[in-house]
Amino acid sequence: MNNAPLLLIVWHSRTGAAQAMAQAAADGARDVATWAANEQAAEPAQPGTKPGSSAATGAAGDNVLRVSLMQADDVRIDDLLESDAYLFCAPENLGSLSGAMKEFFDRCYYGALDADGGSLIGGRPYGLMISAGSDGSGAARQAERICTGWRLRQAAAPLIARNGAQTPSQILAPKIVAPAILQDCKDLGGLLAGLLLMGS
Repeated sequence: MNNAPLLLIVWHSRTGAAQAMAQAAADGARDVATWAANEQAAEPAQPGTKPGSSAATGAAGDNVLRVSLMQADDVRIDDLLESDAYLFCAPENLGSLSGAMKEFFDRCYYGALDADGGSLIGGRPYGLMISAGSDGSGAARQAERICTGWRLRQAAAPLIARNGAQTPSQILAPKIVAPAILQDCKDLGGLLAGLLLMGS
C-alpha cells in the first residue's frame, strides 16, 4: 500500500482552458515528486540496504507523492477524505463557478463535516485556479467561501487566468492557454507538492 501524501486536483472545463491548467499543475506537482525521489536516491544507502534497491533509490516519484487528477463529476467524498491537499480548477461562468464545479462542492460539502459541523479535512492546504474572460473574482470568492467552511488552509492567492473572451463566439470557442499561464499553474502544483513533502 502506498502511504505517500496525496494531492487531489479537481477540475471542470468547457472549452479546454481549465483542463489545460489542471494538467499543467499536475505536471508541476509530479516534477517536484520526481525531484524528491531523485534526491532520496542520491542519499547514501542505509545499513542493510542494497544499492539500487527501491528502498535505496526512492523508485518513482509517486513513491514520495501521489497526484490524482479528477474531473469534478467523478469526485466522491472518499476522494476528498483520503487526500492531503487540494487544487480546484474551473472556469467562471456568468460571474460564478461553472455548474459542474459548484455541483461537486454541493455534493461533497457536508460529507466533509462531522456530526457537530466540524471539518474532517480542516487544516489541509489548497489552491485555486480560475479560467475567466475578463474577471474571475466572483468564482474565486465563491470557491474561497466554500474552502473557508471546510477550514482548509489557502496555500497561495487564487490564480486567475483571463483570456479576454467577451463575445458569444469567443466565449464558446476552444481555448489555448498562454505558456506563461501554464507555467504559473505548474508552479502552483509544485508549491502544493512541496508543502506536502515538507509535511506542512
